Amino acid sequence: MSRHVAIVTDSTAYLPPETMERHGITAVPLTVVLGDQALEDGTEISARSLAVALQKRRPVTTSRPSPEVFAAAYRAAAEAGATGIVSLHLSAEISGTYDAALLAAKEALVPVRVVDTGMVAMALGFCALASAETAEAGGSLDEAVAAAEKRAAGTSAYFYVDTLDYLRRGGRIGAAQALLGSALAVKPLLQLDGGRIELLEKVRTASKAIARLEEIVAERAGSGRVDIAVHHLAAPERAERLAERLRERVPGLVDLHVSEVGAVIGAHTGPGLLGAVVSPR
Repeated sequence: MSRHVAIVTDSTAYLPPETMERHGITAVPLTVVLGDQALEDGTEISARSLAVALQKRRPVTTSRPSPEVFAAAYRAAAEAGATGIVSLHLSAEISGTYDAALLAAKEALVPVRVVDTGMVAMALGFCALASAETAEAGGSLDEAVAAAEKRAAGTSAYFYVDTLDYLRRGGRIGAAQALLGSALAVKPLLQLDGGRIELLEKVRTASKAIARLEEIVAERAGSGRVDIAVHHLAAPERAERLAERLRERVPGLVDLHVSEVGAVIGAHTGPGLLGAVVSPR
């Protein structure tokens, strides 16, 4: 990693630990509140534990990191020799994480550029990687920010959920959209659009919805060089099948990541989630 530009993101980027270590990326954790317990995403609660809690209908909420947590991360980066920091976060439309980072940046010891990527999960992770690789190559603070913004502009995220109820409860999708899905007994396909979660298509069965998800991702990937991530919650077989099909169908595939989402995203999507991120190089 460059000695002068540090990269900070948050726990919803779902970058593999070895990748974060290799590129020197720091992830600030969001919080999952399970009953009366506040637990750090990624360290104190697993996706599997979260799925079990949701299936038992235990109350689950999430919260952003405090500005103080971000301030500590920025201070650590400055003390390690960084003269500038790029702080990349999930969409401000669905979380207050970006706002908390902005507050902390005002008091930082070195310049901090806080970026609302409009993304989440590996759609955010790919932006962090692009920024880190630019910094490693000796890029300036502005160049590291531009690399992340360029990657975000070209990246798409699509996902299937078994029910819209979890997104409705968390306020991440409109009640009217959720009611429409329930009333028609359809299986929803969603996308990130302008940083918001929007209904993309309504399909009659789960199998048809997943097949349609595959079609959309393959079409979006095209024939150019592209990275893809497949995410799931408590649906590993679905994820592996989709990943295998995409390996066969996407000729320009460079990297393919398959992972279970963490508790923060899982709390808003529910078990059965299957998502795919398409990020052209």
